[in-house]
Amino acid sequence: MILGNVFNIPQGLPPSKMALLGMLLGLLMASCFTFCLSHQNPEFALTSPEKSRTKEADRKETTAEEELDSEVLEVFHPTHEWQALRPGQAVPAGSHVRLNLQTGAREVKLQEEDKFQSNLKGLKKGRRLDINTNTYTSQDLKSALAKFKEGAEVESSKEDKARQAKVKRLFRPIEELKKDFEELNVIIETDMQIMVRLINKFNSSSSSLEEKIAALFDLEYYVHQMDNAQDLLSFGGLQVVINGLNSTEPLVKEYAAFVLGAAFSSNPKVQVEAIEGGALQKLLVILATEQPLPAKKKVLFACSLLRHFPYAQQQFLKLGGLQVLRSLVQAKGTEMLAVRVVTLLYDLVTEKMFAEKEAELTQETSPEKLQQYRQVLLLPGLREQGWCEIIAHLLALPEHDAREKVLQTLGALLATCRDRYRQDPQLNRTLVSLQAEYQALAALELQDGEDEGYFRELLGSINSLLKELR
Repeated sequence: MILGNVFNIPQGLPPSKMALLGMLLGLLMASCFTFCLSHQNPEFALTSPEKSRTKEADRKETTAEEELDSEVLEVFHPTHEWQALRPGQAVPAGSHVRLNLQTGAREVKLQEEDKFQSNLKGLKKGRRLDINTNTYTSQDLKSALAKFKEGAEVESSKEDKARQAKVKRLFRPIEELKKDFEELNVIIETDMQIMVRLINKFNSSSSSLEEKIAALFDLEYYVHQMDNAQDLLSFGGLQVVINGLNSTEPLVKEYAAFVLGAAFSSNPKVQVEAIEGGALQKLLVILATEQPLPAKKKVLFACSLLRHFPYAQQQFLKLGGLQVLRSLVQAKGTEMLAVRVVTLLYDLVTEKMFAEKEAELTQETSPEKLQQYRQVLLLPGLREQGWCEIIAHLLALPEHDAREKVLQTLGALLATCRDRYRQDPQLNRTLVSLQAEYQALAALELQDGEDEGYFRELLGSINSLLKELR
């Protein structure tokens, strides 16, 4: 029935003829189908539509790339805004590229201005870019880095050589300078050689007084340095200076003490040698005898021998040092020396107090240093010999600096001399008078905008002392 409808076969044929006719028609349709397969058009081929479109797109892209290879690509200059990228345009390295899913176009913009601006300036329009990220292998990078380091070392060595050449141009070796100075009859000496020459000059019997004083004056400059002061021991120079304290010339005594004070300062090795060389006895003799005030002033400077040296302080007390200083302070016309004496005593008292506090903080019951200080009976000696009253009466000195040092010493001796202070009516009157004076001066400081002025600090010390004595 189907064949009859398609080919319009007449009805009423016998079945045998109908079967034969059906076979012929089947052969005819098979032949037509075979012919169509052998002569099919690619557009009507029986393939997947998606695969066909993909192959077509690949074919078009390949064709486009071949056309671009034969041309010079146009360089696209991106900005900070998204812009559409036309076919045939090259994108600079580091640009941000995306595919717009709505329009299907590729868009590009800059990522960081500072990072890529220098690269964009160097690009020339019409020049094709190589944006292949696989250009260098890891071995190439290692080799390049090695060459870079080698170049840096070469550059550094060149800079060092240039610097050394510059130094050689500016400075000359000491050997060459010595030769040149020898030709000019000028001798270059080390500090050690200079000190030896100065000691020999001072110790020479043929040297005049002026030459000896000049030698000591120059020597004081060198022994301020710790190493030079210790070198003075190596050739016996320190003992020569100590012996100069026995000179009959007051100027020699003065400048010898000046040199010793500079050498003793914070130099334990020199201090020990000086004690063994009898320096302390000679210094006390000068203070106890009639000598010019400048000489005694320099001797008090040389009493730095006692600082941070408990053994020397013990010897000082045994030799009657406190009695010598008391006589010096009570003598007429020695106010200038009295302030130095008070300062020395304050340093010795606070030094011992700090040693005890340090032992408490470190929780050491019997450190060697503390044991040495405990053998120095300085505070009992000051109380027994009337130093509580002597120091209190020094508040009558007119200079503010002198009063400050006396107030500090009174505070340091408060635990030892409290009852003596309370029994001294003159001390109380002096403190009240000074309180009124420094209240006025502190008020003037406040008017000038000084909240923590000098006079205000002195007033605080006076108020604190008055409070303790009530």
